[in-house]
Amino acid sequence: MTWHATVLTLFPAMFPGPLGASLAGRALEEGLWRLDAHDIREHGLGRHRNVDDTPFGGGAGMVMRPDVIDTALAAHRAPDDARPLIYLTPRGRLLTQADAARWAKGPGLVLLCGRYEGLDQRVIESTGAEEVSVGDYVLSGGEPAALVLLDACLRLLPGVMGGAGSAEEESFTDGLLEYPHYTRPAEWQGRAVPPVLLSGDHGAIRDWRRDRAEDATRTRRPDLWAAHLSQRMAGRRSPADATGSVATASAGP
Repeated sequence: MTWHATVLTLFPAMFPGPLGASLAGRALEEGLWRLDAHDIREHGLGRHRNVDDTPFGGGAGMVMRPDVIDTALAAHRAPDDARPLIYLTPRGRLLTQADAARWAKGPGLVLLCGRYEGLDQRVIESTGAEEVSVGDYVLSGGEPAALVLLDACLRLLPGVMGGAGSAEEESFTDGLLEYPHYTRPAEWQGRAVPPVLLSGDHGAIRDWRRDRAEDATRTRRPDLWAAHLSQRMAGRRSPADATGSVATASAGP
């Protein structure tokens, strides 16, 4: 089954955007994935196709109407559609590599792109939409976030990237940031490539890369490092520990 992305947006011309280029674009042309972008305004109300209104309780900005969003969803998402419904919003939980990997293994996604102050909370609750954020910052709308989320998923689809090994060693795949990379020339502006990478000793290279990945994660992302240590500790627990006894193993640096 072809991986299928449906995007509901006020600006369908923004899609596929950068996803129509490079590997994702070629995969789109080859039918490895499918994209439908639909204009929410087609389901707007009145002569001007209104999609928003002033917020109850006052305040700045406008809020997208629940009835309009519900009608748009009903038009482009069948009742038995198994694809997760994602609403891109700064209020959502942070997108992770694990999310991308999980969604890439499924049938696809339906993405809701908000504008203005966002969607009426009632339509989020009634549809069971999963609220997802791509970072702790505010964008003009959900469209750039949707492109980021789709790119993270698409590159994991079979046949999209050239080699599966490159995806397996990337940042966040095992809870660590990626190790640094080097290529020719071996010396540049007085800076030499680490000798171990020229040694031909694959075991030593693997260990060096792992050390550098751990160093980068520990210094740059203490939150990821703490989670990595917790996972390492859980992996060291004995079967008895898993049933409730006190764990005696401790995590190393």
